[in-house]
Amino acid sequence: MNAFLSVQHVSKQFGGVAALHDCSLSFAKGRVTGIIGPNGAGKTTLLNAITGLVKPDRGSVVFDGHEVTGLPMHRIASLGLVRTFQIVRELRGLTVLENLLLSPPHQVGERIGGALFARPLVKRQDQKNAFKAREILQRLGLWRVADHSAAALSGGQKKLLEIARALLPDPKFILLDEPAAGVAPPLLKDIIRLIKELSAEGVSFALVEHDMHLISEVCHDVHVMAEGTALVSGSFADVTADQRVIDAYLGMAL
Repeated sequence: MNAFLSVQHVSKQFGGVAALHDCSLSFAKGRVTGIIGPNGAGKTTLLNAITGLVKPDRGSVVFDGHEVTGLPMHRIASLGLVRTFQIVRELRGLTVLENLLLSPPHQVGERIGGALFARPLVKRQDQKNAFKAREILQRLGLWRVADHSAAALSGGQKKLLEIARALLPDPKFILLDEPAAGVAPPLLKDIIRLIKELSAEGVSFALVEHDMHLISEVCHDVHVMAEGTALVSGSFADVTADQRVIDAYLGMAL
């Protein structure tokens, strides 16, 4: 497997607790990879280390040929590697559309010089972003609530808004942290459909998830983590038949 994203020998401690211990995983381009394991296995810390939210104590993270270990989140995102969060933090005072329009990077109007002296360019960029935001909200079934307060969305709709914010910068790779958590079955079907469609269009995914139905439906590959490191990797059928996985995780999850 050619690694599009490579995590090699990454360790991270918080106080005396090892959240990640010599963890090595690879993710292929154009595929959907699941990351499963018991609570406390280090899954979310792994996403944080990949995307720059925390800096690994040791080890290396390479994305699309770029060493990104320890880079700030905005630098990593500018390379096309973005993430969502398990707990959605929408800006409650803004509408759904306004939440989405904050996502595009490198907006000319965010700079004083651009806002003062490049107003026609700012207007064109704003119009382009608004058109793209509308397309994404329509695709995710959120356009009818675009002018509603983001705080009024259901839990599942907020997960879709989180995915929408990740999509606006045209990412190459999206890391999803428990996209099914708290989502009603009808909206979960929409998330499954969306991941499949975007994967077919060339977007790569890795998702941390406890919902085995979602993992089995969308993932080409699965990594199982336990005690801060990789336990076993393979297809969903292979890893769920592995006795080590059954002992460490599936005996509790199923």
